[in-house]
Amino acid sequence: MVAILLVSAIMSYFLGELNGALIIAVLVVLSVILQFYHEHRSGKAAVALRQQVAVHATALRDGIKQDVPLDKIVPGDIIYLTAGDIVPGDARIITIKDLYVNQASLTGESFPANKEADLGAKPETGLTEMTHAVFMGSNVTSGFATAVIVATGKGTEIGKIANTLTMTPPETEFQRGIREFSLMLMRIIIVLVLIIFFINAFQQHSIFASFLFALAISVGITPELLPMIMTINLANGAVAMSHKGVIVKWLAAIQNFGSMDVLCSDKTGTLTEGEFQMVSCTDYNGNESQAFLHAYLNSTLQGGMKNPLDLAIAAFRQPEEATEYTKMDEIPFDFVRRMLSVVVDHGDERLLLTKGAPESLLLHCDRYLDGTDVKPLTDDVLQNIQSRFAADSEKGYRVIAMAYKPVDKQQATFEVSDEDGLIFSGFLAFFDPPRATAGDTITALHALGVNVKILTGDNEIVARKVCQEVGIPVDIILTGTEIDKLSEEALARVIDTTAVFARLNPVQKNRIIHILKHKGHVVGYIGDGINDAPSLRAADVGISVDNAVDVAKEAAAIILMEKSLSALKDGVIEGRRTFANTMKYIMMGTSSNFGNMFSMSFASLMVPFLPMLPVQILLNNLLYDFSQVSIPTDSVDDDYIKRPRRWDIKFIRHFMLIFGPVSSIFDLLTFGLFLYVFKANEGLFQTGWFVESLATQVLVIHIIRSRYGILKSHASKWLILTTTGCAIVGLIIPYTPLGEFFGFVPLPPFYLAAIAGLVVLYLVIVEYVKRWFFIRYGW
Repeated sequence: MVAILLVSAIMSYFLGELNGALIIAVLVVLSVILQFYHEHRSGKAAVALRQQVAVHATALRDGIKQDVPLDKIVPGDIIYLTAGDIVPGDARIITIKDLYVNQASLTGESFPANKEADLGAKPETGLTEMTHAVFMGSNVTSGFATAVIVATGKGTEIGKIANTLTMTPPETEFQRGIREFSLMLMRIIIVLVLIIFFINAFQQHSIFASFLFALAISVGITPELLPMIMTINLANGAVAMSHKGVIVKWLAAIQNFGSMDVLCSDKTGTLTEGEFQMVSCTDYNGNESQAFLHAYLNSTLQGGMKNPLDLAIAAFRQPEEATEYTKMDEIPFDFVRRMLSVVVDHGDERLLLTKGAPESLLLHCDRYLDGTDVKPLTDDVLQNIQSRFAADSEKGYRVIAMAYKPVDKQQATFEVSDEDGLIFSGFLAFFDPPRATAGDTITALHALGVNVKILTGDNEIVARKVCQEVGIPVDIILTGTEIDKLSEEALARVIDTTAVFARLNPVQKNRIIHILKHKGHVVGYIGDGINDAPSLRAADVGISVDNAVDVAKEAAAIILMEKSLSALKDGVIEGRRTFANTMKYIMMGTSSNFGNMFSMSFASLMVPFLPMLPVQILLNNLLYDFSQVSIPTDSVDDDYIKRPRRWDIKFIRHFMLIFGPVSSIFDLLTFGLFLYVFKANEGLFQTGWFVESLATQVLVIHIIRSRYGILKSHASKWLILTTTGCAIVGLIIPYTPLGEFFGFVPLPPFYLAAIAGLVVLYLVIVEYVKRWFFIRYGW
């Protein structure tokens, strides 16, 4: 539209319409500057917020390990990789230990690829065979390594693909609604603008003047400020959310945040404090166990990420004899085995020490430790161990199991296959107290129409205990094993009535989210681990925390500076406020702009001259645009944010088809009053309609911004200032030298009185139509 207007200005200049060319050019430039300023300011705010949660890599700089932003990594950097890291560039491995990398986005491999250090490998090998290299954009699932960066950015394998193929993210529900609304409005605009042009040309007006008039109308009735209003709304929402500890990486995610009606969350750190305290270490019979030394060595010597359980073990106490052990090897943790092993030397003895989830580790045990004696693991003893595990779980404790076995002193390296024939040595129990605010927050989220579902890897006994304490219904708990036995249709039938899912792996979590989305829910997912990355990508709103692993932070759209459901509640409310103010602009535009299209059509038939000059329409549009810039600052009714809101094209269509004609009726009354009662000439008619049209357009927002009356629901002070200010400026211009420049003439007092009466009557009628409309079509 701007390009077409500038072409029109050039045409006006060469056809001798110097004033018209100058006015069009000035107004277009002012409009573009206004939009650029606000979008640039909003963009800077978004960049500043995103820098707070930038992903870093660990690199060797100045002889020491340093955290370096991913975009500062360069070829030649030595990087250190561990589980959860995103690979910052294509790199060749130097040293390695049990490194598995998920590079599915590049190679399509279903499972993480095993890597190895091979300094003699040939570079022309295919990507899937390049086990000596890691690639930008992939993420480490387990193990650790050092590597040297050989390529970054466009020089990487994924960068080469990006140069030839730009992948567009899936269209969101809100974006789809905006597109459908814009296409619908554009079709109507094209038809009516052509009709207006031919009518004016047929009435022997100047073809060029008719063209400029129709073109100016098309600009005036198009919601060209929608991108700017949305950007300002989203940026304001992002800044407001940042003050409450919620950082928005992608502004568009705020819309889905407000529309979210299902929140899937892990138990640890959201319902609970996320700070584990070790409470006991017991053997198969509930007596104090000797397994703590093995647990301490396993947790402190392992080279991967230290999870909260490792930290709790290290903080419990430090055994004096721990210094006598030397680490020899390690089998890193992964989410399939759910175990981690460390190999240590102690004098002439070499031990493999394994800790893991009880249900996984016990499958690899064939003996157990009874005091200092090692005995065969019989079914009776196994049942006793499982009963002890269940008893601790019912207390709300997180339980992990310990096992060990002596290994050959000559064996130098160890693999997953070595984790068999283990000796069960005991349980370690940890307590993670429920958050004091969790119950109130979940109640508040339910009141906002957001159902909280717990997706946890913990067993169902612990999940039930914690959920009961914070008020989540646990009538039904589905485990991962049970989910695998259900078809898609069967799981879809029970998924809405099930609030707790336990013993889940990443694939099962992902399946639950996809089914919820398929049933029409807007799904949020909060996670902070490597295994959460697929679910964070699959959800409509991926939410992570500042101390999450890099791959989780990168996959998420929203980052919490503190892992708390309370911050999520505030974010949901802010998202709905943002959505509400965006809809206000759309409703305001449809109630006035759509009506103006019909008004122009009738005016072209009723009025023997142009009802408004093109430059007057553009001035009207500029003032109208400026009055709406403050919509993002407006307050929102409390009852609007009580439930999720989605784009509803039918609601907008009904609003447009009802309020547009109401606006047109009053324009026709104005035409009739000026032409047949006041016998207005061309100047008086154009000036009077300019003042009346501007006043009704900018002031109607105070009526339609809320379902309630203006005495119960007030606009923000900035919205009051810009709307009334623009209406007053439009009234004053005809009495200034600038008015003569635009072709205006001073209006007699009785014209002003008539316009004031029409504006007040219009706002009153709109108020009553609005009340009927919301009763008929809802809100």
